[in-house]
Amino acid sequence: MHFFEYKKGELCCEEVPLARIASQVGTPFYCYSTATLARHFRAFDEGLGSFPHLTCFAVKACSNIAILNLFAGLGGGADIVSGGELFRCLKAGVDPKRIIYSGVGKTRDELRYALEAGILLFNVESAQELEALQSIAAGLGLTAPVSFRINPDVDPKTHAYISTGLAKNKFGIPMEEAEELYIRASLMANVEVLGVSCHIGSQLTQIAPFVEALQKVKSFVESLGTQGIGIRYIDLGGGVGIRYRDEEPPDLKDYAAALTRELAGLNCTLILEPGRVIVGNAGVLVSSVLYTKRNRQKNFVVVDAAMNDLARPSLYGAFHDILPVRKRTGEEGEVADVVGPICESGDFLARDRELPVFAAGDLMAVMSAGAYGFTMSSNYNSRPRAAEVLVAGDRFHVIRGRETYNTLIQGESIPEAGAQGG
Repeated sequence: MHFFEYKKGELCCEEVPLARIASQVGTPFYCYSTATLARHFRAFDEGLGSFPHLTCFAVKACSNIAILNLFAGLGGGADIVSGGELFRCLKAGVDPKRIIYSGVGKTRDELRYALEAGILLFNVESAQELEALQSIAAGLGLTAPVSFRINPDVDPKTHAYISTGLAKNKFGIPMEEAEELYIRASLMANVEVLGVSCHIGSQLTQIAPFVEALQKVKSFVESLGTQGIGIRYIDLGGGVGIRYRDEEPPDLKDYAAALTRELAGLNCTLILEPGRVIVGNAGVLVSSVLYTKRNRQKNFVVVDAAMNDLARPSLYGAFHDILPVRKRTGEEGEVADVVGPICESGDFLARDRELPVFAAGDLMAVMSAGAYGFTMSSNYNSRPRAAEVLVAGDRFHVIRGRETYNTLIQGESIPEAGAQGG
């Protein structure tokens, strides 16, 4: 459930009409609902009941510090994949002992930064990363708390680009190789083995792949026990899907019950890394119609948002519902493409979509844009990135100002005459 609905013909976020925000902030902008964010976080976290667990929000899904601060206030932690995300979390007030660090390509500087910050766990993805972590921890006189991300070779039945748990994917360590690495790590002076991690993919709409992965992890943990290696944390990653169109995502209570049933008797804390399931339907992208074009074959609605603002349709062919901000009744629709100003044929937000008839100056809301929306945006075609707005009840706050032309060239410089190489 989310708190975007029509009131007297105006699409509102909670009690604030989106048109009012547009008139003050301009377009395009991302708008997030505090009530939806809190509701979704609590539904996910509280679904696990009294079972020992830690809900670490996947920062890559939506990384604004105001939103991270909101989740921290609800008792959440963070799943990070870069030093920049660690910086954001610390600025947002996330407890370092609730931060886990995933990702295949952590640099030595990033490892050092996270060690000094005192995070809960590093999800190590290779033997070379382990050696780097031992070396850096020794130099700092610290102990690195580690979990290894194992690859359970489970088909998540999702888009190939967001599948992460198959043997052919770049993520994780094959299970048949991982036990030897655990033994090696257990003998290192500056490494403490604490957990096992896996992540099989994103936008999963079935519970069965999660259970299959957990069963394999459980067997692996039991095997480690025979080697004298005790495990305190099992990190099953994230990946629970949402409804963009006609998907049937799993009921969170059923999902939680299935996981806790499998974990019974293991005496471990469960770590989960939800992202999309919490923020996906808590945010929309609001855009203005610039022009309409019609030719013999196609109708086009040209808007001021583009693939640089929301990459998912161009990247994955993803579906996002599109609604008029001011509802019309009694008008016929048309089949049209919604396209942006980017000089790419792949710049679209919708293709061959049955839509209301839009006119220049109208506002539209691209729904379910809270996850992997702003965080995947770019400055392609030298377009300033959109503003971000957070609504709470009848008030709204700009939590990230719109970029300007000056911010586009920040850090750039022109060499003095005669200084160019060549």
